[in-house]
Amino acid sequence: MRWRLLPFEQHQAPMNMAIDEAVAEAVGHGALPTVRFYGWRPSAVSIGRFQRARDEVDLDECARLGVDVVRRRTGGGAVYHDHRGEITYSVIAPEALMGSDITASYREVCGWVISALGDLGIDAEFAPINDVIASGRKISGCAQTRRQGVFLQHGTVLHDLDLERMFSVLRVDRMKLSDKAITEARNRVTSVRSLSGASQEALLSSLHRSFLAGKEWTEATLSTSEDARASELADSRYGDRSWTFSR
Repeated sequence: MRWRLLPFEQHQAPMNMAIDEAVAEAVGHGALPTVRFYGWRPSAVSIGRFQRARDEVDLDECARLGVDVVRRRTGGGAVYHDHRGEITYSVIAPEALMGSDITASYREVCGWVISALGDLGIDAEFAPINDVIASGRKISGCAQTRRQGVFLQHGTVLHDLDLERMFSVLRVDRMKLSDKAITEARNRVTSVRSLSGASQEALLSSLHRSFLAGKEWTEATLSTSEDARASELADSRYGDRSWTFSR
């Protein structure tokens, strides 16, 4: 089956989530399975489908720093997306193409991340259920949802880290804001830059190669209908406070 690669773009948080959903709808109606890499401008915090924004995010600090807040369709925890520090990916395909075994599908897509990191000289491994670790530290995480026969997995690959800023926008216990806690957290996560010195452009190229290896694929932009649907969803759902603060 032929796949589609969308060109790397940076968007505001509501549009990033809206594009994923618009593409999922299109795939459900027969569009090509799609791989997408993207960034966040401005930086954002995404919260899981079942989280409460006020419990997870320091909204005043986000407003002060100009950091967006958005609710995802997928579950999992709150994630800080630094516009200079990570690459986000989405894999959107018919569910039948990815199989019904959730752990196996996480392993498969995380394997593509591991392969990309290997090309950059980083020895990484899958850490069930949905993490990739290198040198014992987390370097990539992801979440997936399956609706109406369509598989959607999106995840992040850390290129660089700004833990102080991350902790300033994620609402954590005051004790966790101590220098000691930040140091401990630094020991649990790592980045491509710290392990290999590779540029973000090199990381993106590696991800392209590994995600599309062995596939027939074509690079194309969103269709007119996908673009219109994404704009609609960005306005009516992902950019709407009633969705963000629905819990």
